Amino acid sequence: MDNPNADNAPRPYWFVGASYGRTEDQTPRFLEEGIWENGYADKYQDLVREMQPGERIAIKATYTRKHDLPFDNRGHSVSIMQIKATGMITENLNDGRRVRVNWTKQIPPREWYFHTNQKTVWLVLPGDWMKDNLIAFAFEEKRQDVTRFRNSPYWRNRFGDPSDQQHLSWTRLVPADETENDGEDGRGPERVGDGHPLDSYSVDDILADGCFLEQGEVERLLDLLRDKKNLILQGPPGTGKTWMATRLAFALMGKKDKGRIRRVQFHPNLSYEDFVRGWRPSGDGKLVIEDGVFMQAVRQAAGDPSSKLVVVIEEINRGNPAHIFGELLTLLEADKRTPEAAVELCYPDAGGKRRPVHVPDNLHVIGTMNTADRSLALIDFAFRRRFAFAALEPKLGDKWREWVIAERGVDGALARKIQRRTTELNRSIADDARLGDQFRIGHSFVTPVRRLGDGETRGWFEKIVKSEIGPQFEEYWFDSPETARNAIKKLLEGW
Repeated sequence: MDNPNADNAPRPYWFVGASYGRTEDQTPRFLEEGIWENGYADKYQDLVREMQPGERIAIKATYTRKHDLPFDNRGHSVSIMQIKATGMITENLNDGRRVRVNWTKQIPPREWYFHTNQKTVWLVLPGDWMKDNLIAFAFEEKRQDVTRFRNSPYWRNRFGDPSDQQHLSWTRLVPADETENDGEDGRGPERVGDGHPLDSYSVDDILADGCFLEQGEVERLLDLLRDKKNLILQGPPGTGKTWMATRLAFALMGKKDKGRIRRVQFHPNLSYEDFVRGWRPSGDGKLVIEDGVFMQAVRQAAGDPSSKLVVVIEEINRGNPAHIFGELLTLLEADKRTPEAAVELCYPDAGGKRRPVHVPDNLHVIGTMNTADRSLALIDFAFRRRFAFAALEPKLGDKWREWVIAERGVDGALARKIQRRTTELNRSIADDARLGDQFRIGHSFVTPVRRLGDGETRGWFEKIVKSEIGPQFEEYWFDSPETARNAIKKLLEGW
C-alpha cells in the first residue's frame, strides 16, 4: 500500500473463498452455521489466527468473463469478483481454521470488476484508491467507479477511453484465458488486479528506468538487501534515495508489485504505538488495541511466506528508530528471523492475547536518510548493527547527460552546460568548511520528470533553479545570504 497513515493504522478487511479447490461451494453452510472455515490443513493458519472480532469479512468467488458486461470490453476477458455475503467477525476460535461470523447474504450477489485476487484469504487494508473503492463497494454497498479502473495503467490499454491509448505502450499486459476460478491460489503465473501477469523486474530494468549507477553498483545494493535484510540508503538531497528504494524492492521481488511495498515516513512525533502496536480511539469513544504499519506488514508477510514484502521507511533518522521499533529492533537481525527467536510485544493483540512475534524471513526493510538535514540526531550503534548502509552520490556524468538528452528531450548543448555548472557548484559545496560532501546537489534536481518539448530546456532549468535549488542554497547559507545569491547567479549566468 502506498503511504499508509502510521498515526491512524487502518483495520483490516477480509475477502475469503468458500470452495476449497474443486469441492462444493460452502457458502450456504457458512451462512447457516454462522462461521467461516479455512478448508486447508496446511495453508492460511497464521492469517486466520489474525482475524479479530469486530473486523469485516466477505465471501467472494473470482472468475473471468467476456460477455454480458456493463461496459465495452472490446472482446477481452475481464476478471470479476462476486461478493456473496458480508459479515462481522464475532469470535476467533484460535485453531487456524474457523471464525464465527454474523453474516448478511447478498441478494443477488454483486459483481466487482478488475481489482480481484485469486487467493482463498485476501487481507485488504485501506489506504489506496483501489482498495478503498473495493471496501466501500463490498461493505457500504457503494457503486464501483468502473471508469476510473478502466483508465488506470493496468487496464487502460484494453478497456480505457480512446484518448488514453497513445500513452500505453509500456504496460505489456497479456489477456487472461476465459476460465473460472474458485479462489484457490497457485494456478499459473502470479497475477495482479484483473488477472494479468505482473511485469517481471530486475537490475536491468533499474538501469533502463534511468539509474545512473553502474550495473555492479546496483547489484551490490541488491546483495546487501538480500543478505542483511535491512538496508539504509543515505546521501545528499536529490540523489534518488526513494526512487532507488522502490526499484530495489521490485528487483528483490522480481516483479513490479506495489501491493507488496508498504511506506511510512518517520518524524519526531512517531511512536512505537503508531508503528508497531498500541491503543487507538475507536468510533464509539473507546480505546482499542490496533496494529501499526510494521505489524501489518509482519502479518502480510507471514501469510504469504513464498513472496517477499518490503517496508520502505522515508527519513528514517527523523524519528527515534530504537524507540519506534522497540523490542522488534532485536528481531530485525537476519539470523533472528525465526519462530524460535519470537518475543512478546508490550501490548497484547486486539483479542487480548499475548502471542510471541517474530519478523518473517521474507520481510525486508529499506530506509532512506538525508545526510544534509542538520536537525537530525545520530543513529545509535544498536540500530546501525541491524542495517547495511550504502551511500548514494550525485551522478552527473556522461550516463546522466546521455539519458536526459535521449529520454527527456533536454537540449544537448544545454545539458552539457547544466552538467558542467552543477558539477562545479558541487565541488565548491564540498570544499566549503561550513558544509561538505553531504550537502551537494543531487542529479534528481536537474533530471526532468517528463519529456521536454523543443525549446523548453532553458525555461525548465531556470524554474528549477529558482523554485527548488535556490531555496536549498538559502537554507545551506542561511547565515550568508550573499553566498547563496552568488551560487544561484553562477548557475544561471549567461543562460
